[in-house]
Amino acid sequence: MKKNITEWVVSIIVGVAIAWIVTTFMFTSYTVKGSSMAPTFQEDDKLIINKMSKSLNTIKRGDVIIFHATKNSDYIKRLIGKPGDTVESKKDKLYINGKYIKEPYLKLNKQNKMTKYLTKDFDVADTKYSDGKKVIPKGKYLVLGDNRFISNDSRRTLGLLSTDKVVGKVALRWLPLSNLKFNFYPDSFNKINK
Repeated sequence: MKKNITEWVVSIIVGVAIAWIVTTFMFTSYTVKGSSMAPTFQEDDKLIINKMSKSLNTIKRGDVIIFHATKNSDYIKRLIGKPGDTVESKKDKLYINGKYIKEPYLKLNKQNKMTKYLTKDFDVADTKYSDGKKVIPKGKYLVLGDNRFISNDSRRTLGLLSTDKVVGKVALRWLPLSNLKFNFYPDSFNKINK
């Protein structure tokens, strides 16, 4: 009897330790709040975040990331620019380091826009924490929401994001099951992520 109890206790301790390691260092869950990434993500979508992507430095331009925006709030946005990049939007066309990058995830929002352009023209120099320079400074990312009309992203009060605030990239949407999906990276970013 004592042996069985000891085995159960050891099994529970090992299970808790494995769960702690996985959620602390590898993966975590996230629930979408708001519509700044619509239609890619909707309110209450349940996501799995790959935290190892940060420590392994595998986050690329075009990936959807979760980061600490404030002490009490995490945001979800698309990583557009990294340190050393120039980023500008002109007449609804995104240019990274002078290369035009198609944004297929904006198709529905562009079809339903209420103004001439979905994204107002801007470049890095127009963003908070850029010090008026056209190149993203060291230790900063430029992030944008897919729902450009309402997203508080690098174009607005959020400004350029400190890289140390990143939790990880979105690996999976698991709920609702009807919208189960892996990989939110658009192949159009391959030309800049070589």
